[in-house]
Amino acid sequence: MPDFASLSLSQSLLSVVAELGYERPTPIQVASLPPLLAGRDLVGQSKTGSGKTAAFALPILQSLDVETRILQALVVCPTRELCAQVARELRKLGRKHAGLAVVEIAGGQPIKPQVSALERGVHVVVGTPGRLLDHVQRGSMDTRALTTVVLDEADRMLDMGFQADMEAILASLPRPRQTVFFSATFPTSIEALSRQYQRDAVHVTIDEVHDELPEIWQAQLAVERDDKLPGLLWLLAQHAHASALIFCNFKATVAELQTRMRSMGLSVDSFHGDLEQYQRDQVLAKFRNGSIRNLIATDVAGRGIDVEDLELVVNYELPAQAEIYVHRIGRTGRAGKQGRAVSLVSSRDGARLKAIAALTGAPVPALDAPQWSSLELGQLAKAVAREASMATILISGGRKDKVRPGDILGALTGEAGGLRGTDIGKIEIHDRLSYVAVSRALGAKATQSLNLGRIKGKRFKATLV
Repeated sequence: MPDFASLSLSQSLLSVVAELGYERPTPIQVASLPPLLAGRDLVGQSKTGSGKTAAFALPILQSLDVETRILQALVVCPTRELCAQVARELRKLGRKHAGLAVVEIAGGQPIKPQVSALERGVHVVVGTPGRLLDHVQRGSMDTRALTTVVLDEADRMLDMGFQADMEAILASLPRPRQTVFFSATFPTSIEALSRQYQRDAVHVTIDEVHDELPEIWQAQLAVERDDKLPGLLWLLAQHAHASALIFCNFKATVAELQTRMRSMGLSVDSFHGDLEQYQRDQVLAKFRNGSIRNLIATDVAGRGIDVEDLELVVNYELPAQAEIYVHRIGRTGRAGKQGRAVSLVSSRDGARLKAIAALTGAPVPALDAPQWSSLELGQLAKAVAREASMATILISGGRKDKVRPGDILGALTGEAGGLRGTDIGKIEIHDRLSYVAVSRALGAKATQSLNLGRIKGKRFKATLV
């Protein structure tokens, strides 16, 4: 397997890749980077978690003229969560690009701040199809200097009914340009889009299922419906974890399970499509930084959510499609790390298990189930009810207020804050808000010191959330 140095990346990008600890490119990166760096159109087919975001982000960053604050690259994504993940990756990989401006343009958010951000000038826009088309039609997004457009998870956008929006966006963009599609599958609809909007496209197909899944230890536990909660608690107790992502098929199941687990004193929250954007951002920030140990989610979390070092995925209910199973368990075992995924299955799940085995090439091994009648629910809950190690502080300033992670770190560890560096965890900077994790025992003290002190000479409100 070649290394990054052999792939014609600039020295600044190579140094960032090394700083981030990326030892070797993934198969999709090895196959995609050379044609993309050469400016070729490309159709890349690979599964979630394969490293495709860096595969298109690195060539975008290499081609940018950062001195000119004008839109040069556009990335279209199916969901707000994937937009946020892609934008975060672009900023992370572009940390040595002084003045890099990446803007998220997603639906469900106020449009005026987006218009203002576009007016100030931007290098890369990452957005959802409907809202991007809105800006194109308003004339608020100047695409005259655009050289690259990427459709990420193109198959899912088609499944979600965005084909007309996607075609309208592509038709509005200048030519010649580099047009890139990334997709987990290659249906005839994408083939038709490729013929119409790409020129002599390179096709790259990576069969990730058999390569990735061995990194994920999988198992199934036979439980009937009335035994699902004790089965879940038994699994969580058996598999020591700092964080677990628990998938359900319906929002009603998520709500019921969250209520019951909270009543038992467990560290738990939920994630589903009915949450407002600020709620989604807050829940995910707390889960990523270790302030929530267990997150219950519908399949809105199945793609586009990247949680480092996620140790355990539990399918409380098996999904109807085997492909969704693969996306779900792909949240763990990322970046070459060993992951664990366990599914609660009933006597009605035989057909779904067969479909999963057919797709992945191997049956899911069965665990020996304990005798539920001999186990008290309360005893199981006590075995799982360990508090999260961190607490999260919400700060009323973010990227657009020129707040950086180092500024928050300095405020907390300086004379006014008095915390040690080891007491501070992950810091996330959003446009107008920031989240910082601190040791749970010091949460109130740290919040008070931030409210009494200043960050970059300014006062911001800090709240424990």
